[in-house]
Amino acid sequence: MERIPENLSLHFGISVETLLLTGLGLGVLLLFASVSMAFSNRNPAAVRMKAINASKHHDRSDRGLLRETVKTPTGLFKAVLPGKDSDRRELEEKMLQAGLTNPNALWIFTVVRVVLGLFLPLGVAALILLSKRPEFPMPVFISQVFALMSHQNAVQIVGLLTASGFFLPSAWLNRRTRERQRKISEAFPNALDLLQISVEAGLGFDAAMTRVGNELAHVSPDLAFEFLTTQHEIQAGRPREQALSEMSRRTGVDMIRSFAAVVQQSMRFGTSMSEALTTYAAEMREYRETKAQEMANKLPVKMSAVLAGLMLPTLMIVTAAPTVIRYFRGFGS
Repeated sequence: MERIPENLSLHFGISVETLLLTGLGLGVLLLFASVSMAFSNRNPAAVRMKAINASKHHDRSDRGLLRETVKTPTGLFKAVLPGKDSDRRELEEKMLQAGLTNPNALWIFTVVRVVLGLFLPLGVAALILLSKRPEFPMPVFISQVFALMSHQNAVQIVGLLTASGFFLPSAWLNRRTRERQRKISEAFPNALDLLQISVEAGLGFDAAMTRVGNELAHVSPDLAFEFLTTQHEIQAGRPREQALSEMSRRTGVDMIRSFAAVVQQSMRFGTSMSEALTTYAAEMREYRETKAQEMANKLPVKMSAVLAGLMLPTLMIVTAAPTVIRYFRGFGS
């Protein structure tokens, strides 16, 4: 039995590693197909019971909106979090601003950082050490990669993996946060216009916010999620001012923060919500116009460095080349 792969490799002219990997791939494919077939042939009664359980879970999640959506890891995983409470709260808020509202999101993020920044470098270091010992049997392709590696290169690779494992998840989280905030900022002016029209048409603020959230479900899912989540919290019993403040905290967008302040002031002092939204929409248009003018005024300054870097060498070559050519010709004669 042990010589069957070698006989097959000699017969077909394929290496033993290729046969083993092919067999492993076929085994995984068969396992995936069997699991898919097992889940595809469902009993109608089981499907109906699952739908009932899903509706109950949805109701429980709606009632649980007043709880914290991100849980702080405890135990050993807490050691990889920032030491200060302010930095830890900032990380939790960044998870919310990135749209990661799962209660275990921070725990998963911590586990990923530990695996990529600690266990993966330790695993690579162990493979490097074991590949240099002939008494430990290892696959040929692994021993060929690590056996000839010098001690300096091994330290560099392990250090690079450690730094990448700790910093790449943070960079990914920051990028996801900025991307989500950009989408919300771009979609909010249109949502504000729809909200203003809905309030002027006679809808209440909560009904208008729910209607706008449903309308934007396909256009801007992130903003629609924030609007509908805020309304779910209000329906669950949270005060409207606190729900709006939580929405501004979850997004981290200045427009949402200003919008929440305008709505809170209008409700606190009893002014017309329609007039407040109209005034804020006009200010928003002026702000967008001012922002566009600011970006347009910055463009010549940004282009000057590019023009100087690309055109200045060309101009110097064009103006100085004839003189240099005549000089070398005169020097040669």
